[in-house]
Amino acid sequence: MSMADQDDPMAPNAGSTNRKASWGRLRRVDSFNMEAGNVSSKHATHGGSSHQASWRTTLSLAFQSMGVIYGDIGTSPLYVYASTFTHGIQHKDDILGVLSLIIYTIVLVPMIKYVFLVLRANDNGDGGTFALYSLICRYANVSLIPNNQPEDAQLSNYRLQTPSAHLRRAQKIKEKLEKSRSAKVVLFLATILGTSMVIGDGVLTPCISVLSAVSGIKGVNQDTSVYISIAILIVLFCVQRLGTDRVGSTFAPAICLWFLFISGIGAYNLFKYEPGVLRAFNPMYIMRYFRRNGHAAWVSLGGVVLCITGTEAMFADLGHFNLLAVQISFSGIVFPALLFAYIGQASYLSKFPDHVKNTFYDSIPGPLYWPTFVVANAAAIIASQAMISGAFAIVSQSLSQSCFPRVKVVHTSSKYEGQVYIPDINYILMIACIVVTYGFKSTEKIGNAYGIAVVSVMLITTSLVTLIMLFIWKTKIWWICLFFLLFMSVELVYLSSVLYKFSQGGYLPLAFSLVLMAVMGTWHYAQQQRYMFEMRNKVSSVYVRDLAKNADVTRLPGIGLLYSELVQGIPPIFLHFVSNVPSIHSVVVMVSIKAIPISYVTLDERFLFRQVEPRESHVYRCVVRYGYKDAIEEPHEFERQLVHNLKDFIRHEHFIHDGLVENEPTHEDEHENARKSTSSAVVPTVESIPEHHNNTTRISSSSIQSISSGSRNVNIPPALIQGVEEDMKFVDKAMEQGVFYLIGEAEVVAKKDSSLLKKIIINYAYTFLRKNFRHGGKVLAIPQTRLLKVGMTYEI
Repeated sequence: MSMADQDDPMAPNAGSTNRKASWGRLRRVDSFNMEAGNVSSKHATHGGSSHQASWRTTLSLAFQSMGVIYGDIGTSPLYVYASTFTHGIQHKDDILGVLSLIIYTIVLVPMIKYVFLVLRANDNGDGGTFALYSLICRYANVSLIPNNQPEDAQLSNYRLQTPSAHLRRAQKIKEKLEKSRSAKVVLFLATILGTSMVIGDGVLTPCISVLSAVSGIKGVNQDTSVYISIAILIVLFCVQRLGTDRVGSTFAPAICLWFLFISGIGAYNLFKYEPGVLRAFNPMYIMRYFRRNGHAAWVSLGGVVLCITGTEAMFADLGHFNLLAVQISFSGIVFPALLFAYIGQASYLSKFPDHVKNTFYDSIPGPLYWPTFVVANAAAIIASQAMISGAFAIVSQSLSQSCFPRVKVVHTSSKYEGQVYIPDINYILMIACIVVTYGFKSTEKIGNAYGIAVVSVMLITTSLVTLIMLFIWKTKIWWICLFFLLFMSVELVYLSSVLYKFSQGGYLPLAFSLVLMAVMGTWHYAQQQRYMFEMRNKVSSVYVRDLAKNADVTRLPGIGLLYSELVQGIPPIFLHFVSNVPSIHSVVVMVSIKAIPISYVTLDERFLFRQVEPRESHVYRCVVRYGYKDAIEEPHEFERQLVHNLKDFIRHEHFIHDGLVENEPTHEDEHENARKSTSSAVVPTVESIPEHHNNTTRISSSSIQSISSGSRNVNIPPALIQGVEEDMKFVDKAMEQGVFYLIGEAEVVAKKDSSLLKKIIINYAYTFLRKNFRHGGKVLAIPQTRLLKVGMTYEI
C-alpha cells in the first residue's frame, strides 16, 4: 500500500487501517477486561499435575503418599470389629454379614467413588471441598464476593478440558445457580461445613488412632494409656514443620511395613482358622444380617463405617501428590491389604467370637506380637498425618475465597509446590487433640464422633461432584442419576446410624464444625460487605486527572504501592490519603492482591496493569493474581517482578495509544475477525512484535526501529521511541529511589440503623478475628521500615 493510499480515506484499506489504529483506544475500557489478551497455553507443573509427571516422579509420589494419606484408613482394622460388635457376637453368621458390609463399603466408597470418580473432579490437581467449590465458581458466577473478571477465564490454569457439546441442561443449571442468591448461599454453607468437618477429622483421627494402638500394651491401665497417647501426639505435631515431603518419606517405609504385616497376618488367619469366611463376598449375607438383627444391625453400621475413615484424605491431600500416584498406591497396595486384614480377623473371630473386644492384637501369631505392636503404634502416629496434612491443604484453599482469617502458610517443598504447613492451625489442632484425648479417654466415644464427621464430608462431596457432573463435565443424565442415587443412599444410611449415637460423643464434630463455620462465615460476610463498600465509594478517574494538575500536591521520590482488595477501580482509601497528606510518590501503583479460584497462576500471567489517565500522572492500577497454592514472594523479588512487568506494560501502552499495536478482543470470534481483517493492513499485531511476554508486548531497543508485520516493515516514529524511553527511565529512577508501601487500615463497623445481629457480627465477632489473626502487612511480609498505614472507617 502506498503512502497516498494511506492518506486517502476512500482507499480500499483505509477504513480498515484507521479502524485498527483506533481499536485499542475504543476497546480499552476501564475494567481490565481487555488486559489479559492472549496467554500461553502451558499449564503450571506441580505435584497435582498427574498428566505431566514422569513415571519416576509418579512412583516416588506414590511411595510418599503411603506415609501421608493411608495411615488413617490403614489403622482402621485396629478398632472396626470392636466398634461394630459393642455387645458381643450373637450369631456366628453375623461375622459374615459384617465382613460383607466391610468389603462392599470399601469397594464402593474408597475404590469406585473416590479413586476412580471423585479424584478426577480436582482443581488442576488439587482436591478437597474447597477445590470442588473453586471449580464450580470458575464455571459459574456463584462466588459471593463479586471480584471475578473476564480476563481471569483466559488464565491457562483456569481452563480444563471439557466435553465440546454445550448441552442445554448444563446452561439451564448454570443460569439458575447464577440467578439464585439462595443457591449461592447454600453452596457456600455446604462448602464451609465440609471444610469444617475435614478440619474436625484432623482432630479426631490422631486421637482414635493413637489411643487404639497404645491400648495394645498389656498390663497398662486406661489413664496411663491416655498420658502416653498425649505425649505421642505432642511429638507428632512438633514434627509437622518439617513438611509433607520429609514426613512422607520418613513415614512411608513404616506404613508399607504395616500393610505388609496386616495382609500377611490376615492371610495366615484365613488359612489357619476358617477359609469359609470368603463366602462374605456374596452380598446376600448382608440381607440376612439385617433380617436377623433388625434395629441392632442398623445401629452397628456406626462401627462398620469406620473401615473407610481417612478416605476423604485421599482427596484432600491430592495436591501434595498427583492423581495417578494415589490411584497406584491405593489399588496396588492399600486395597488388597485391607481386604486380607478384615477377612483374616473375621476368620479368627469364627473360632474365637469372645475375643471381639481386642480382635486385632489377639489374632496376631505369638512371635509377631511385639514387632506388630511397634509397627502398629508407628502406623497409628502416621495415621494422624493424613488428616493433619489435609487440614493444612484445605485451610490454605479457603484463604483464597476470603473464608478464613489470615494465617501464615509455609510452602515446605521446592519440588512439590502443593505441600504446605500452617503453624497457627498446627498448634490449634494439637491443643484440641490433647483436650479430646484427655476428655474422652476411650476409642468408643471418639469413634461415635468420628463417624459423623466422616460421613458428613462424604455426603457433601457427593452433592458437589453431582453438580460438577451436571454442568461442567456434562455427563449423561443416567450416569449422574446412578452416581447420585447409589452413593447418596449408602451414605445417608450410614449417617442415620452414626447420628443415633449423637449424645454418646457424636455431638463433638458438629459442635466443632459449628464453631469453625461461625468463624469462616463471619469473616467471609464481613469481607464481602467491605468489598461492596469499596465498590460503591471508589474514586472517579476525573479526580486523578485533576490531581495531576494540582500544584498543592507534592510528588515524592520513589514508587508508592497502595494496597487494596478492590480490583475494579480506584479505592476510597486513596482519596482519604491524599486529602490528609497532600503528597504522592512520583510513581503510584494501586495494587490489588487477588486470589483466583485455581491452584496456580503462572508467573507470566500474574500481573495485570491499567494506566490511570492522564499518562503524565504516572498512576497505575495493578491486579496481582495468585492461586490458592501460590506463595507470595519476598518483598525484593515482588518489587523486581512488578517493576519489570510495569515497564513491559508501558511499552505496550505507548504502541496501543499510537495505533501501532491493536488491543485484541477477548472473545475468540472477535479475535479471529480482527486477525483476518488486519492481515492486509500496515499495522503490527501483538504476534508480530518481538519478545511477546506477560500478556503484553515487549519491544527491545534493538528491534524498536523496525517491526515486521508479515512481509512488510513498519517504521516507528522517533518521537514514540523517545516517549517510551523517557517513561522507562522515569520508572527506573523511581525504583532506585525506593519502593514504599501504603496499606489501608480500615476499621469496619455496622451502620447505626443496622440490625442487632449485623452489629454483633461486624462490630464484635469480625473485629475480634481481625485483631487476633495476622494483619495484611504480616501476610505480605512487607518491610516495616517502608510501610505507611492509612486509617479509615468503613460503615457497612
